[in-house]
Amino acid sequence: MAPTALYQHLSSYFGTTEEEPLPPLSRSLAAVLSVAYTLLYVIPFYLSSTTRPSPTLSRDAPSVIRARVRFVSVSVTFSAIITIYVLATRANASRLEILRLVGWYPLGILEVVKSLLLTALLFIGPLFERVVIEGRWKDWIRGQTIRESLGSWIGWRNYVAGPVTEEILFRSLLVPLHLLTTLPSTRVVLFTPLYFGIAHVHHFYEFILTHPHTPMAPSIIRSLIQFTYTTIFGWYATFVFIRTGNVIAVTLAHTFCNWAGLPRVWGRVEPRVAIGGPIIRGKEDSGSEHGREAEANWAWSAAYYVLLIAGAVGFQQSLWILTESPGALAKVW
Repeated sequence: MAPTALYQHLSSYFGTTEEEPLPPLSRSLAAVLSVAYTLLYVIPFYLSSTTRPSPTLSRDAPSVIRARVRFVSVSVTFSAIITIYVLATRANASRLEILRLVGWYPLGILEVVKSLLLTALLFIGPLFERVVIEGRWKDWIRGQTIRESLGSWIGWRNYVAGPVTEEILFRSLLVPLHLLTTLPSTRVVLFTPLYFGIAHVHHFYEFILTHPHTPMAPSIIRSLIQFTYTTIFGWYATFVFIRTGNVIAVTLAHTFCNWAGLPRVWGRVEPRVAIGGPIIRGKEDSGSEHGREAEANWAWSAAYYVLLIAGAVGFQQSLWILTESPGALAKVW
């Protein structure tokens, strides 16, 4: 089925005609499956001593990461089987239609590139800080940044296993179920990321378990902040997934965001090391050198925040343009 035909097939359930056709899935079934998928993803972390953190065993321990990756891989595979079965039996979707609905086909290299460009616009300030201000462009050329990022089990979890399994589950498998109900696609964008955010709340338990001396209030605030930014990212990822019909695009955007972290929105930006190496100063030079360094740091900071704002404006203006695709699963707004 061509992308336009697939779109018509999906959009026929979002109309406002007097006699609405019966949707392939009910909202309650989609919600039940979404909850089940979320629990299936998280609960195995606490069923085994190899995956369950303790005051003496961190979630960042290599053995814990390896065991968790195995568990979530099985969970996601099982969830994929269920979603494919539901799409085939309830929506009468063909094999090709199922691959399109879950965003596995076509590969859509152009959509991947455009989505990464859109995401990078939002982080152009932090990119400028890392590559230029901190002078890490040489590390990029030598490939050192990639080796350092993927050279540990923590990096493998944060940049490969986590984004791949989470995007397959919370976007590729969960979103199509809701698109085939009577729930408007705009609400799918707004509501389904809540499952993604809730799936990260269990880190609160892990944190208080491994940090028993931390007061409860900061622990709760930390968890709420994590829930907030994961849900916000979920809104963005779901929007991009529905607009492009491409799970690879949102997976790489997820990896990029994990690597970049939250952008700095306050404070002064300073180079990692002094440009040109350490400077030997005499007493008469200390004041002037310090003044020049301060001026340079203010200039770096100004450039960073200008780029941060410009990137946010560019992101907002490019959001619809760079996510436009013939493989869109549904209209959004």
